[in-house]
Amino acid sequence: MTEAAPHDRQQLTEARWTHVALPTGNLDAAIDFYTTMTPLTVVERFSDDAGESVWLSNEKQVETPMVLVLVAFDRDRGGELGLLRPFAHLGIEVPRREDVDAAADRARAAGCLHWEPRQMPEPVGYICALTDPDGNVVEFSHGQDVFALVRARWGGGS
Repeated sequence: MTEAAPHDRQQLTEARWTHVALPTGNLDAAIDFYTTMTPLTVVERFSDDAGESVWLSNEKQVETPMVLVLVAFDRDRGGELGLLRPFAHLGIEVPRREDVDAAADRARAAGCLHWEPRQMPEPVGYICALTDPDGNVVEFSHGQDVFALVRARWGGGS
């Protein structure tokens, strides 16, 4: 990816929540997990004297970019560095109930299913959760309506 000149970059007009950063003991395993088990794709990889990192996001998420930053410090390679457990988690909302079941099936086959699919009271909806290579929990939900509620609240429609 070619670096845009500073004057070519779209400038922020107000503060924005842009990313969550998590450490990982194995960057390649974490990238494989997030690009096969979730809808995230690699935006960019970086490296410096301390280690490597990657930015992941929904493909072509331009209007409201949100990035998961995974960081592998050389000093921590090989460790399981998960911070989001047993309940703390990243949340991914899916359009259909069957998508939750499909995520659970993929995770079960890969040995990383954390919570079996279950219907929870409102506003939680139908959920399951996976565990990434570092032990972080990633929830898949349907009917939680986080996306639609926030968009409706601030005028983005549904």
